[in-house]
Amino acid sequence: MKLRFLLLSAMLCLPMACLAEEAAGPATATTPDELKTSIRDRSQAVFDAVFETCDLTALRALIADDMEFYHDKGGVVARSGGEFIDVVDKRCADRKKPGYRSRRELVETSLEVYSIPGYGAMEVGTHRFYERRDDGPESLTGIAKFAHVWQQVNGEWKLSRVMSYAHGPAP
Repeated sequence: MKLRFLLLSAMLCLPMACLAEEAAGPATATTPDELKTSIRDRSQAVFDAVFETCDLTALRALIADDMEFYHDKGGVVARSGGEFIDVVDKRCADRKKPGYRSRRELVETSLEVYSIPGYGAMEVGTHRFYERRDDGPESLTGIAKFAHVWQQVNGEWKLSRVMSYAHGPAP
């Protein structure tokens, strides 16, 4: 009886697993190391677009339409990809004015990436923030943790959820 139940369960679950995998799109990373590298590269592309280049076109390609962003200091930053793009656009306009510049740096040893079968991946880690006033020296201004959920759609990774938390002063 137990064997029959296990076989029936397996027969019923297998099609569901296949459907979930199909919905997520074809896998582009086959090993945990490849997944980590792939997600790390995409995450860096997001931060480069936000902090370095202000490339909204590149950023839009990396953001899910239903993206949500939560921040322990700023509250709900965005409830959609479009809203997040608007926030970044305003920030980039401010960067054109004389004043300060900021930069984000991943603490490489903190990065962890986990597969979410049928959906994508979760990325967690710590990053440092630097600021520079006008042409002055750059200084470390803070550190924070982050958790990102990435959705894989048709082989493309889209950032769908962002939690930025535990913000604190520079050590």
